[in-house]
Amino acid sequence: MAVDYTTRDGVAVITLNHPPVNGLSHATRLGIIAGLDAAQQDPAVTAIVLTGAGKAFSGGADITEFNTPKAMQAPTLATLIHAVETSPKPVIAAIHGIAMGGGLELALGAHYRIALRGAQIALPEVKLGLLPGAGGTQRLPRAIGLEAALNMIVSGSSVRSEQLADSGLFDEVVEADLPGAALAFAQRVGSQAGPHPCVRKRPLEHPNAEGFLQFARNNVAAAAPHFPAPQRCIEAIKAGVLQGFERGLAAEREAFSALLQTPESRALRHAFFAERAAAKLPDVPVSTPLRALHQIAVIGAGTMGTGIAMSFANAGLPVMLLVADAEALERGMTKIRANYEASVKKGKLGADALTQRMALITPTLAWDDLKDADLFIEAVYEEMSVKEQVFRQIDAIAKPGAILASNTSTLDLNQIAGFTRRPENVVGLHFFSPANVMKLLEVVRGTHTAPDVLATVMHCARQIGKTAVVSGVCDGFIGNRMLEPYLCQAFYMLEEGALPAQVDRAIEAFGFAMGPFRMSDLAGNDISWAIRQRRYREAPQRHYPKVADRLCERGRFGQKTGSGWYDYRPGERSASASPEVDALIVAYSAEQGVARRMLPDEEIVERLVYALVNEGARILTEGIAARASDLDMVYLSGYGFPLWRGGPMLYADSVGLFNVERAIRRYAAQPNGAAWQVAPGLAERAAQGQGFNDAAR
Repeated sequence: MAVDYTTRDGVAVITLNHPPVNGLSHATRLGIIAGLDAAQQDPAVTAIVLTGAGKAFSGGADITEFNTPKAMQAPTLATLIHAVETSPKPVIAAIHGIAMGGGLELALGAHYRIALRGAQIALPEVKLGLLPGAGGTQRLPRAIGLEAALNMIVSGSSVRSEQLADSGLFDEVVEADLPGAALAFAQRVGSQAGPHPCVRKRPLEHPNAEGFLQFARNNVAAAAPHFPAPQRCIEAIKAGVLQGFERGLAAEREAFSALLQTPESRALRHAFFAERAAAKLPDVPVSTPLRALHQIAVIGAGTMGTGIAMSFANAGLPVMLLVADAEALERGMTKIRANYEASVKKGKLGADALTQRMALITPTLAWDDLKDADLFIEAVYEEMSVKEQVFRQIDAIAKPGAILASNTSTLDLNQIAGFTRRPENVVGLHFFSPANVMKLLEVVRGTHTAPDVLATVMHCARQIGKTAVVSGVCDGFIGNRMLEPYLCQAFYMLEEGALPAQVDRAIEAFGFAMGPFRMSDLAGNDISWAIRQRRYREAPQRHYPKVADRLCERGRFGQKTGSGWYDYRPGERSASASPEVDALIVAYSAEQGVARRMLPDEEIVERLVYALVNEGARILTEGIAARASDLDMVYLSGYGFPLWRGGPMLYADSVGLFNVERAIRRYAAQPNGAAWQVAPGLAERAAQGQGFNDAAR
């Protein structure tokens, strides 16, 4: 049953019982209506308590019914709220855990609200490119005031119940025993003659409502220029302020329907479901037992190793940090402390938390100190011989059942697993730099990786706040494999006539957080140079544009050396166009016998993005990734792809794969066209009129 109905001492208790967060499914809505009807017909009932089972009042809409007829099947949420609001017997919403989205809108329809301290209150629909569609934009301002409500609605942020104790939203906020407090409250108001208060009837007053709303519009336009939902939220609120509740409700409904059709909302909803889908592995059931992870060992104290250690310490997990060199270990610990101290100065971390987190990280020079670790993470130099040495050492001292992970970004995980006597315990955990900040974690599944190892590290990823995406074994896995043709196209376009600033400007205008050349300077041009040098040896038949090698031969490795594709002033990160690099590029074109031309920005964007898409199609065909949305998740979480476009594969769907294929064939007929070969998976879907994400819709 999605709803439980009981009576106690003259009070009907309607309990939402739809785990995990009591989503307002069609069955739940029907159950609440049935409970209300039963309470009205029982002369012994004087009041009704509406509450939730488990750890939540209600998290709002049932996400399993999104994009299905049941989502809007009668009774709709608006119908349900009307039934609650017009009940002749008082309805008390008893809130604990979370009351979000439709859950909060339902509570706002009740005559009274009582909350447990610590409950999270929010209208987060804007994060899906929508706005509250069941009266939230109208009732919340009347409950807590225009300014506070607008800030909550436009940001989608949650607020703890005690922070709203004096706002008018709650009649009581209690420390404990919510059921007992709700029962006593219901008995008290049930003995009182109606009518009982309605939020919709409260006056909405503000000394300068139009001025404040214009101020809010200006702020939203600057902070979220690519997202229409925040502005539509403000418009709906304004209609309610200036024209009354009913006109505001009509404006809200109209805005919700319009936003539902926008590409931005589609992209945000796609990302929402993609993140949840990425955690599901078809052949690893949720019932798979997990291995205990009480002690983590990180080998390597460079930028990556220290960031990984911080990720675990931030989640309260103890970490041993091993480096063979005492000075390198001291530098690593100093860097960790400096990072935490910077967070304290910015007010993001308390001094006590700094002390606690530093205490969780134990530096050591001795391998034997790691023998009791449950999870080893190697974060050493990206060279197979170095990995071999480290993994043979780990294998020699690790206890049975320990998980052995490599942070490799491109190397063959199966070969690494072969350096041990327990390949079933080896997995890839490719963190992104800075590891303590970046959300993406590529989990690389080797040929022999055991299901419980995979289940354990996926669970661990959630513990440390990462978005984990599983990849099979191939050179570069998902993210870096797709990045290679992207960067090659960037280099080819330099040879053909573009300059770094133009390429970066074009793709950043498309929405990328950073163009390929600014990104390379930040990461270090020597890193990709080392990868290319390995590939020159392993696959001499592959052709790469060499202009990036010329840059590295001059020692221009990026921000860390003060010069890369751009020039950098000492102590600054702002990039300035480099006359030296521009001259190097022009000379390289002449050396290749290329007559330089002006490349339009549209071509720059298409060649870069479609290079990602084309390689992504190959990854899907090869089974390296389980679903197209996993590729989108990688690029949204780790590579700065614009969120409002939903990732490269969804963007290709929105353009139409027929059009993407035509563009690729057009570029294949131009200079450097040999780099373009339409991926069979792309061509097949285009011919069938399908998109990459069709199966997920």
